[in-house]
Amino acid sequence: MPVSVSRRSQRRSRERLLAAALEFAGRGWVVCPGARPRREGGGACSCDRLGCPAPAAHPISPAWQFQATADEGRVRAWWGDRPDANVVLPTGRVFDVLDVPAAGGVLALARLDRAGTPTGPIAAYGTDRYLFFVATRGAPEDEHEWWSSELDVTSSHTGALRTGAVHLIEGEPELVEAAPDLRWHCRDSYVVAPPSELPSGQQVYWVRRPDSRSLPDPLALLEVLADSV
Repeated sequence: MPVSVSRRSQRRSRERLLAAALEFAGRGWVVCPGARPRREGGGACSCDRLGCPAPAAHPISPAWQFQATADEGRVRAWWGDRPDANVVLPTGRVFDVLDVPAAGGVLALARLDRAGTPTGPIAAYGTDRYLFFVATRGAPEDEHEWWSSELDVTSSHTGALRTGAVHLIEGEPELVEAAPDLRWHCRDSYVVAPPSELPSGQQVYWVRRPDSRSLPDPLALLEVLADSV
């Protein structure tokens, strides 16, 4: 590929990342910059961590929970410094995300559409996962830590690995026991958002883009998703 074409492609990609981060911030969704795929040298992730368990799928900073913001000026400054940073959306603040294998997500979406059940935004994580954006359950007193997602890995200042907690509302564990590949991202978790790039060269992309409609209650989708994975 000619250098000029490659540079134009990289510039367009960087412009899309900034535009997406600003769009999310404009919706009141807090964002933070994420690691990117490594395009040169060894390894798959820009974090330089040997054997990174979640290449290009985690925030850059271990303080992401405190730094995430919807402030336009801060967002512009972040992507001005790191124009190719992936876009990370912390969950459990404005929305939660139900995260399922892609095949199950396609099946669940068809079932939900046939039933006339609203879905809200849906993103595809390459060809591997579907992300269903739902209304957040926040941090109710009856919330229990249930399992951790391999996507929720960040590094501490000491280099130790920290896995973000993914939670399940009490009263629904039987659904998850039957569907161990279903992940519920809420408090202390996050997802990598469109149009972030994956080490495979694929992107995170919208199957259904966000719009002005209210997000659905996660419990309205949970049973269908659990039955589909």
